[in-house]
Amino acid sequence: MKIICVGRNYPEHAKELNNEIPTEPVLFFKPETAILDNGKSFFIPSFSNDIHYEAELVYRISKSGKNISKIEAHNFFDAITIGIDFTARDIQTRLKQKGLPWERAKAFDGSAVIGNFIELNSKDEYNFSLSKNNGVVQKSNSKEMIFDILAVIENVSKFVTLEKGDLIFTGTPAGVGKINVGDIYEGFIEDKKLLNCKIE
Repeated sequence: MKIICVGRNYPEHAKELNNEIPTEPVLFFKPETAILDNGKSFFIPSFSNDIHYEAELVYRISKSGKNISKIEAHNFFDAITIGIDFTARDIQTRLKQKGLPWERAKAFDGSAVIGNFIELNSKDEYNFSLSKNNGVVQKSNSKEMIFDILAVIENVSKFVTLEKGDLIFTGTPAGVGKINVGDIYEGFIEDKKLLNCKIE
C-alpha cells in the first residue's frame, strides 16, 4: 500500500506559500509507516520546530490499474475521508531552497492522519473542513481543486501502477498553520465528523 500526495492543488494555498500555480499535478509519496489512524495522538517529533497541519480529502483506490483514462478513473476509487498531511515546514523550506526532494519533511512516521472512510455517493463535489480547538481553520470544496481526483488518477497511473488500498491525498486549501501541544483537530466532510487527532 502506498500514499500518493498532491501538492499545490488549491490556488489559494499555493499563493499563501508563495508557490507558482502548477500546470500538472505536483506529486510526492509517503510510506505506510506515515499512517496515523483516526483517534490516535500525534507526538511532535524532536527534529522540527514548525510542524504544520494540512487538511485534505483522501480517496481510497478500489482496484489495480495502469494508464487509466480520465473517463474510466471513476471506476478506481470507492471511498473518501478527510486526512491531515503533517508537514515539517522548517525542513521543507530548507530543502526547497536547495532544490532537494521534500520527503524528509513530509514522509516521517505519523505524518498522514487518516479519518474514517465513507462510501462515495452520487455527489461529485464535497465540502470539507478542519477545526482546531473547536474553531474552523480550513474550509473548502473539492471543486476548488486545480486537478480533480479523475485528473490525478489519470496522471499518476501513467507513471505508477495504482493498487487496491492505495490512498490519494488530494491537496490542502488555504489556512494551514503550526500545531502546538494540546491542540485538538477535528475533520469533517459536509457535517459528518470523520477525524479526531490530539497533539502531544
